[in-house]
Amino acid sequence: MAEEKETFDVSAHSLVPKHEIMEEKDVEIILAKYGAERRQLPKISKNDPAIKGLKASKSQVIRITRKSETAGKTIYYRVVI
Repeated sequence: MAEEKETFDVSAHSLVPKHEIMEEKDVEIILAKYGAERRQLPKISKNDPAIKGLKASKSQVIRITRKSETAGKTIYYRVVI
């Protein structure tokens, strides 16, 4: 008999910031705004627990929105590897 594993949805935890897959047109706008190329963005593994539920594909860009006591909110971008 196969044993069932309990799973925990990491993205539901209060300390995990919001992760979302960006649309390609929005990625192009962000890259142009910062004068960057996709390969220059910080990386995130497609197996990272925070994005596993998103079913992100290689080279997609993830927008991470974090709450900040000093700045209100901060946005980070990561490319899926």
